[in-house]
Amino acid sequence: MTANGFTTDAIHAGYEPDSLYGPINTPIYASTTFAQDGLAELRGGYEYTRVGNPTVTALEKAVATLEGADFAVAYASGMAAVDVVLRVLLKPGDHIVVSNDAYGGTYRLIQQVFSLWGVENTVVDMTKPEEVAAAVQDNTKVIWAETPTNPMLDIVDIEALAAVKQHATLVVDNTFASPYLQKPFELGADVVLHSTTKYIGGHSDVVGGVVCGIEGKVADFHEQLRFFFGWVGANPSPFDTYLTGRGLKTLAVRMDRHCDNAEAVATYLDAQPQVARVCYPGLESHPGHEVAKKQMTRFGGMVSVLFQTTEQAKQFCKSTKLFCLAESLGGVESLIEHPATMTHVSVAGSALEVPGELVRISVGIEDEADLIADLEQALKQL
Repeated sequence: MTANGFTTDAIHAGYEPDSLYGPINTPIYASTTFAQDGLAELRGGYEYTRVGNPTVTALEKAVATLEGADFAVAYASGMAAVDVVLRVLLKPGDHIVVSNDAYGGTYRLIQQVFSLWGVENTVVDMTKPEEVAAAVQDNTKVIWAETPTNPMLDIVDIEALAAVKQHATLVVDNTFASPYLQKPFELGADVVLHSTTKYIGGHSDVVGGVVCGIEGKVADFHEQLRFFFGWVGANPSPFDTYLTGRGLKTLAVRMDRHCDNAEAVATYLDAQPQVARVCYPGLESHPGHEVAKKQMTRFGGMVSVLFQTTEQAKQFCKSTKLFCLAESLGGVESLIEHPATMTHVSVAGSALEVPGELVRISVGIEDEADLIADLEQALKQL
């Protein structure tokens, strides 16, 4: 739990103005190396930026505080964070249970890289805890969950997964919700990670990732994360972590506006005849609505839409003007994409293949009326 309110901690946690100059903002320590006071006598605990940097530390402490974690380790990208967690928790001969709606890049890494190292995987519908329980084997080391999922926005009951995980480590990718809307550790997660490129950074100008943990939950986890941080060199730059930390300060106010706009967009699209189904956990028609109400404070800024045909979906993506056709999500500007040919093309032909009729929308913080007007004119072109 945070010591203060969420926004107070988002602004202040992890950094205190130093006694020399008192800068209000976290300084960018753009130094590769640090002076030592003697042989192996580190001044402030830093020696080389590949293994630690004060700017990076400030971001790690802030995210850990907001997630209710004991520690956090930042990485150069969300996929670097995913890779390190898998390296630490898995070895040849182990088994991982993965959601049938996991992010395509995560599944590609598991299926195309870790499978070559002898790691087996089973894909299940994680909205059904009984399927997860049935998939756990003696050699299952990890259950990998996202909620809301990418791109179908399924809702996974984290408490239910924690109850059936047995000896496995429950990893929750909390990127879509952000720590403002959902606290997986309070629901039984063992490891929480984010692509900070998305809502935490929030401005589509910096790439990064972070892994959070609770001391003692997973043996030697913090130590191993730190080893890989330095050994592999997937560390973020001080400039990148400064930008991410700056974005973090406004996470709460941005997420409230994202949620307001997403609710309006989902409600509008749900009433349109060209739309077969809107996937948004804030709608009462969503299968995971009640679980989302239980474990989230609000329903997020992502909306996915199934059109009647693939051609309609593609045309809609090409017809919006304010919603920019682009990959990624979580920035202040609204984005739209066609997952089957863009972010999730790598899972075509697999158990994670997404329908061609699907459009994923990252709803930004623009004026609601302008967003609805853009959707209206795009629908007229179908």
